[in-house]
Amino acid sequence: MTTEQVANQLVAYCRNNEESKAYQELYSPEITSIEMVEPMKEVQGFEGLAKKGEWWKENFEVHANEVSEPLIADNHFTVRFWMDTTHKPSGQRTQMNELAVYEVKDGKIWREQFFYNTGE
Repeated sequence: MTTEQVANQLVAYCRNNEESKAYQELYSPEITSIEMVEPMKEVQGFEGLAKKGEWWKENFEVHANEVSEPLIADNHFTVRFWMDTTHKPSGQRTQMNELAVYEVKDGKIWREQFFYNTGE
């Protein structure tokens, strides 16, 4: 798949809450996923993504989200996510913009990095 095809398919999956399909079809087994803060600052591979997903579901309730069209540059693309969430342990509800940058290699996403306001 081209970078544009990967980007468009990822956006479609995210808009339909089908992230598990995205992981199965679009991600490389060598994926590196980088967040701005702990506890999941950097994870490797499908096992790392699964643990990160479990942590997210345990800690956040998503009330609404929006996914932008991708912006593509060579073998990179970016997507803006807007989310309205509640942090389950504290009960704090917030809205945030998140900028995700993806790198595609051999037709698969092999690196993703997320940027957002950490509240600090």
